[in-house]
Amino acid sequence: MRDPLNNVQSVIRHSGDVVIVDLTGRVTAGESASTFREMMQKLAAAGHKNVLLNLKDISYIDSMGLGEMVDACTTTRKLGGDLKLMNPQKRIANLLEMTHLASLFAIFAEEQAALDTFAASR
Repeated sequence: MRDPLNNVQSVIRHSGDVVIVDLTGRVTAGESASTFREMMQKLAAAGHKNVLLNLKDISYIDSMGLGEMVDACTTTRKLGGDLKLMNPQKRIANLLEMTHLASLFAIFAEEQAALDTFAASR
């Protein structure tokens, strides 16, 4: 049985050649990390190499979730694109800083600013 408190859900939108993924919930070891990984693999398999993750409604990410985000970033960069983050809650922004992952990901407060950086890197 699914635990709705320990799951991640996503809504996928497009802006040009950028896929914007609005995430909700938690990205933790188990089903939610697997769900996130499968979604990112499907995007890569479909040729989507520029991904913007909206973390506004993500309440918690554990080490497994962070690992999945790093894997997704590596995959997009191998495809010649990038994975960027938007709107992390303060707790998650602090976690990214403490783990030094803030230097791996470009992190933005506004969607348009993030989208503009994808356009500038083409």
